[in-house]
Amino acid sequence: MSNTEQTIKHSSYFDGHVQSLALNTSLGRATVGVILLGNYKFGTNTQETMVVVSGVLNVKLHETDWKLYHAQESFIVPSGETFFVSCEEDVAYICYYAD
Repeated sequence: MSNTEQTIKHSSYFDGHVQSLALNTSLGRATVGVILLGNYKFGTNTQETMVVVSGVLNVKLHETDWKLYHAQESFIVPSGETFFVSCEEDVAYICYYAD
């Protein structure tokens, strides 16, 4: 498919406070997005590697304590897990999916 035939999938969650755009990368399927100030609960269907691009994201993974992730830091969420995030400023991220 040529670039002129592709469409960009946009997703919006939590009344627009979390938004993402889907893309294919050399590392596979991914989304880039923004999380606005707030607290959120997510679930996974596949393993996800989240990389913070800008801002600071406070994350609570299954059976762990809350941990801060700064720009260029990443964390992995296993498939089928629930995790929580909190941020005091807008955060940009890229999420890579294991297929």
